[in-house]
Amino acid sequence: MVDFTKVKAIDFHTHAEEPCCDHRDDGYNEFQAGMAAYFKNPAGAQGMLPTVQDTANYYRERNIAAVIFPVDAERETGFRRYSNEEVAGICAENDDILIPFASVDPHKGKAGAREVRRLVRDFGVRGFKFHPTMQGFYPNDRETAYTVLEACAEEGAITLFHTGQTGVGSGMRGGMGMRLKYSNPMYLDDVAVDFPDMPIVLAHPSFPWTEEGLAVAQHKPNVYYDMSGWSPKYFPETFIRYANSILKKKMLFGSDWPAITPDRWLADFEAAAFKDEVRPLILKENALRILGEATS
Repeated sequence: MVDFTKVKAIDFHTHAEEPCCDHRDDGYNEFQAGMAAYFKNPAGAQGMLPTVQDTANYYRERNIAAVIFPVDAERETGFRRYSNEEVAGICAENDDILIPFASVDPHKGKAGAREVRRLVRDFGVRGFKFHPTMQGFYPNDRETAYTVLEACAEEGAITLFHTGQTGVGSGMRGGMGMRLKYSNPMYLDDVAVDFPDMPIVLAHPSFPWTEEGLAVAQHKPNVYYDMSGWSPKYFPETFIRYANSILKKKMLFGSDWPAITPDRWLADFEAAAFKDEVRPLILKENALRILGEATS
């Protein structure tokens, strides 16, 4: 298990990418190339994606713990699914640094709920990543989403939702079919009401709905914000202002590895206008709270 007294930070948003690229025929390579261009990062170029073990090694060298997950969007995108069990197994082999999350397409309904329970009980998964734009659903759609979310709540799992615009499909023909409307954070206000004891993390600054996301995080005690997907030097002024004040105990360091490396994120965070007393909250202490660990 991660010794949280020794790591210097907790990255709450890293991706497990399937370690095979050169022979795929499902559009995944084109998707990764588009992501690499959008983030100006060569990691998405063919054959250059880090494995989960590579990720563990990278974070161990930096003494940073990492929440890691695949994304189950096979139904909507056609991209072959990276096994939750395989990712969790590699996390178990590197449990000094990796914190296992998983992903289940909410369209799977009762079968998805069964998978959630099995992953938590048998594989030690701590939370679940949802990507409304990639998975094609509204988070507050009771018929589509709530069966899986009910299982997450019953198992005491953390839920992490992509919000706002996404680099996925950005600038590509038709946006690769990605519909941004699904990722408005205001839909998660309903989820927070209906599951008041389930930890909910809004991923990314929620552009162009940043103020809606900040409102939900302020209003609902069980809603947090991870700050991934953007370099801190591009954060909207209002986002930093809330992080420095009424949401200082709700903000979580997240990079969006491998699209954005923690080295880049942390360097830009150091130069951004965050208060000194807020920085340790963002980098580690808030994550400890939501993970249920005692702060040191």
